[in-house]
Amino acid sequence: MKLSRPVSWFLLAFGVWSWIIWITFVKNLIKDSSGLAFEDGDPTAYFWVHLLLAVVSFVLGTVVGVIGLRGVRALRRTS
Repeated sequence: MKLSRPVSWFLLAFGVWSWIIWITFVKNLIKDSSGLAFEDGDPTAYFWVHLLLAVVSFVLGTVVGVIGLRGVRALRRTS
């Protein structure tokens, strides 16, 4: 399958964006002082669920970004 240039760049940008957003989210989750993420110093279910969401998003963002990167590289080879 051949991806167009705009689609390839969009997928690559989405992968990078996903990493930026979720890294920021995890940093904020770890520093949470509202009591949602930690109770008496121990992680809560809220923390584990949101950490799992972040990990899944890292994986999906990486996969989407790699597909975009491969599309961009393939377009450069053909032009």
